[in-house]
Amino acid sequence: MTVAEAKERLQDAPEGTFLVRDSSHSEYLLTISVKTSAGPTNLRIEYQDGKFRLDSITCVRSRLKQFNSVVHLIEYYVLMCKDRTETPSNGTVHLYLNKPLYTSAPSLQHRCRITINKCTNQIWELPLPTRLKEYLKEYQYQV
Repeated sequence: MTVAEAKERLQDAPEGTFLVRDSSHSEYLLTISVKTSAGPTNLRIEYQDGKFRLDSITCVRSRLKQFNSVVHLIEYYVLMCKDRTETPSNGTVHLYLNKPLYTSAPSLQHRCRITINKCTNQIWELPLPTRLKEYLKEYQYQV
């Protein structure tokens, strides 16, 4: 997906809606495109030494949290933004990751798995068949 295609898909989406796409910049694998109050914008995801983090200016880069996977990175920032209610002042644009942009509705099975993982970390303690517990553990993210 190109930058223009991402912008088009996010144009009418609510603020905080995002998608992950291949980066058009040759030094990066992936980019997060997100709808802000000023319109769609892009954040490059840096991959270095087996870890992922958001790209930033050099003086801040070392302070940014690193993750083992892109899903962990996204989940962290979605959860971090979840309770933010402040509104931007004096022209500042705040960046919130709230929910992914789906091209089709996720299956009910997948939505149930996400909901169960949001409610408990004790999957193996649930009164469910082993096969179902294994399915729930395959995707333990809340996004």
